[in-house]
Amino acid sequence: MTWLETLRTAYDSLRTRRLRSALTMLGILIGIAAVMLTVGLGQGAQKQVTDQINKLGSNLLIVTPGSTTSSSGVRGGRGSATTLTIDDAAVLADPSVAPDIARVAPTSGGSQSLVAGTTTWTSNVVATNAEWLGVRARSVAQGRFFTAAEVTSESSVAVLGSTTAAQLLGSTNAVGQTITVGGQNVTVIGVLNTEGSTTGGDQDDLVVMPLTTYASRLSTSANPRSVSTIYIEAKDATSLSAAYQETTNALLSAHGVTLATQDFSVSSQQAIVETATSTSRILTVLLGSIAAISLLVGGIGVMNIMLVSVTERIREIGLRKALGATPRIILRQFLVEASLLGLAGGLAGLALGMLGAAILPRLVNFPVAISPVAAAAGLGVSLVIGITAGVYPASRAARLAPIEALRSE
Repeated sequence: MTWLETLRTAYDSLRTRRLRSALTMLGILIGIAAVMLTVGLGQGAQKQVTDQINKLGSNLLIVTPGSTTSSSGVRGGRGSATTLTIDDAAVLADPSVAPDIARVAPTSGGSQSLVAGTTTWTSNVVATNAEWLGVRARSVAQGRFFTAAEVTSESSVAVLGSTTAAQLLGSTNAVGQTITVGGQNVTVIGVLNTEGSTTGGDQDDLVVMPLTTYASRLSTSANPRSVSTIYIEAKDATSLSAAYQETTNALLSAHGVTLATQDFSVSSQQAIVETATSTSRILTVLLGSIAAISLLVGGIGVMNIMLVSVTERIREIGLRKALGATPRIILRQFLVEASLLGLAGGLAGLALGMLGAAILPRLVNFPVAISPVAAAAGLGVSLVIGITAGVYPASRAARLAPIEALRSE
């Protein structure tokens, strides 16, 4: 018997038992689709988290102050101290001190009430220098960003986020308009491009203004030169580690502290990405393993059906052997039938998984990333399950003695 005849015989056998074959494939179908969607959700989550973190800027280091300790011994959280200043940012921007740092953007600010005509809005004010736009990987949609000269001269200018501009000025062209920020009049010179929301909130609801202007007119801090965060951009991805060391060493020296008593914290964007990706990967493996249980159930279903098929077809097997079919031919026939069940279930599972990947994001507002490698692996797994589940029933059929098989009722 040729392979083509074996395939045709196996197909005819499965076709004559349509309902049984369909129910057998259902277990593999659900298993493959569940694994694909689970892994796809995990990969989508990893990509979404990575994209959100990358929106902070490229090759980024973030320096925050240390914690405070009250007279009663109560410690505040990280960032509650005022140990970072504009002078620290100037030290880090010095190429002779930190040659692997490209740009430095100290920031301060807080929530402020905004007024434009009769419209009011509360937004987050970001006080910074002219390097902020590049360090944070932002761009301007209308107008321009303020210059270093405007920072030095404490100019009353501001750049609005798209959400703030829409809420405060509506459809009016924001550039050139005068708004009130915390009781101080400032002129809008630009509007930022839309960035969207991240884990940190709406990235478009903000007002960016010169750090010096904020310090002299709006800041309530006892030290107007203090800053809440210093954003640092390394020259490139390969320089990130060197920039991290240079930042730490420069601030330790400037503050006169040691690693054990340091009053600041430096976090790497890459470390944040790796941590978030590692967490997502663990969850994906865990959920994928749970979904894979249904594949095991599907494999057991294939084995069960093939054992039933062997029992029902004992006389057929005996007749084939009496007509000259060798045990190898009988083994091959039942293995091909099991393989076809696994392959058909896998193809149907792939189709269901891809359909789910197209529909699910619209229902849960969450991305599902289906990779070709995962789809091919799923199809291969379904075929392996079919073959593995069919080995024992096929070998049992091949071992049947022709006389005993023909005498069976």
